[in-house]
Amino acid sequence: MKLSGSRRGFLGRASAGLMTVLAACRKPASESAANSVATSTSQPPGSPPAFGTSPGAGPPVSAAMFEEAGKLVQFNMAPAERELAAGNWRNSMAPLYERRVGPRKFFPSASIAPATRWDPQLPGLPAAPSRDRFVRPAASAAPLPAGDQDIAFAPLAQLSRWVEKRQLTSERLTQIYLSRLQQFGPKLRCVITQTSELAMSQAKQADREIAAGHYRGPLHGIPWGAKDLLDTAGIPTTYGAEPYRNRVPSEDAAVVSASTMPAPCWSPS
Repeated sequence: MKLSGSRRGFLGRASAGLMTVLAACRKPASESAANSVATSTSQPPGSPPAFGTSPGAGPPVSAAMFEEAGKLVQFNMAPAERELAAGNWRNSMAPLYERRVGPRKFFPSASIAPATRWDPQLPGLPAAPSRDRFVRPAASAAPLPAGDQDIAFAPLAQLSRWVEKRQLTSERLTQIYLSRLQQFGPKLRCVITQTSELAMSQAKQADREIAAGHYRGPLHGIPWGAKDLLDTAGIPTTYGAEPYRNRVPSEDAAVVSASTMPAPCWSPS
């Protein structure tokens, strides 16, 4: 399944942006109009309209809404300022709406690399471990709990041992987590695309392989989720962005295709 990003970071950025817009609304109307006229006449042909000169767009707002928003971001405005902000809000927001849903849409090809690159390698340390081998901790003799909740909160090292010893099937473990997603998903909203049928199919396949003696390693039979930034062939990958709401990649990302685990049963939002 695909998992979502931090809501706290979004709220922080949204609050900062709203404060900036509210502060801009404090300029006298005559000054704003003069600046708009000066900017619009200096733009070359074909340029987007100057700030505040586009036709109104977006839902209507009221002074009362600005009063409540001011409480949220702790930014006080006088009644006249709230009236002014509500009056020109749709014109001020028009360029942003145009960028989201207007005619100038951008669909980059999958071969275009990101603008920035994240490298976890620390300076002065070797680029690879000295030995290419996964070291598991010693097997635990902990018995399998009877309750699904205790199983759900067990550490991965213990889950993998239970699956390896066939004390716990991948099918049951996957069903436990899918049930918890169904129970808590509406409140937590941490899943964008949930692929329950695929997850159960892969879990049954893992159980068949393990029963036949083909145990692949510590993560075999363990359900997992992929962040919604990782391409999954035939499954929506939206990047959490409106332009990619309906994007369905044709190939898996390298981290997905290289995995020996079952297919994801959810994807972060």
